[in-house]
Amino acid sequence: MFFQNTIRDGISGSLLFRDSFSRLLQAGAMTQLDCVQKAAEMGFDAIEFVDILPHDGSAPEEYAGRLGEACKRAGLAVSNYTVGADFLTGSAGDLQAEVKRVCGQVDLAACLGAASMRHDATGGYPPAGRSWRGFDQALPRLAEGCRAVAAYGEKLGIRTMVENHGYFCQESRRVEKLVNMVAHENFGLLNDMGNFLCVDENPAEAVGRVAPYAFYVHAKDFILKSGMEPDPGEGFFRTRGGNRLRGTIIGHGCVPVRQCLSILKQNGYDGYVSIEFEGMEDPLQALPIGLANLRRYLEEA
Repeated sequence: MFFQNTIRDGISGSLLFRDSFSRLLQAGAMTQLDCVQKAAEMGFDAIEFVDILPHDGSAPEEYAGRLGEACKRAGLAVSNYTVGADFLTGSAGDLQAEVKRVCGQVDLAACLGAASMRHDATGGYPPAGRSWRGFDQALPRLAEGCRAVAAYGEKLGIRTMVENHGYFCQESRRVEKLVNMVAHENFGLLNDMGNFLCVDENPAEAVGRVAPYAFYVHAKDFILKSGMEPDPGEGFFRTRGGNRLRGTIIGHGCVPVRQCLSILKQNGYDGYVSIEFEGMEDPLQALPIGLANLRRYLEEA
């Protein structure tokens, strides 16, 4: 989910749906329709969906339409739709089949009423079966897949983008190369300020490098522990360089959220900022705190 909060210069806030409520959805305590109402009660003004998860066995297209209508009744916009993709090994390595599958997700974004869709370029690190291929060798294929989806999305009025996500395609210089090789006006970047820590980049420096390409923004915070320190235990995961991260409430970690927002503003960004909460804290308590902090940071930026 996300909140849209009209702030000076047009920057808006948002909450990423599945990640922020993932525990409740996985436990069956809430459905995506329930989360729409909960987001409205918390004061969010818009919502970002990750996948379509029909709780009643209905067709994805039908359920997406119901979610879009529920958002309208709740006074929420649908800021974005987020899905997975892998143009290296997805669909059994058949690039055209994977493009067709992802274009089908663009159709679902249209059913939702979303104006944009984020998809991955490829999976984790290293991608399965990549053999000798480093990023530069894989780049033309990734760009071909992204460009085809962007062209399809343009026909439906839906902007498409990748996120700095998945280790292999996560560093700021790599996603910059990808956007520039795709070279399509309907294609850009979902700039996740926290994800740069997964590949041990300074978030502010990385956000500054790719801010001109931003179509959408995720605000995410992490607690960071050096790989030289003892293993902190459950809840942490390793960065590519062996440090350890744990998601937390916006403002409680080490990501310079306010500085990143200021950089984006200086580069003319005036779109949504979506809260992505991955912490161990109770989301029903953590999200309102993060929302209040993000609103204040947006005003201060």
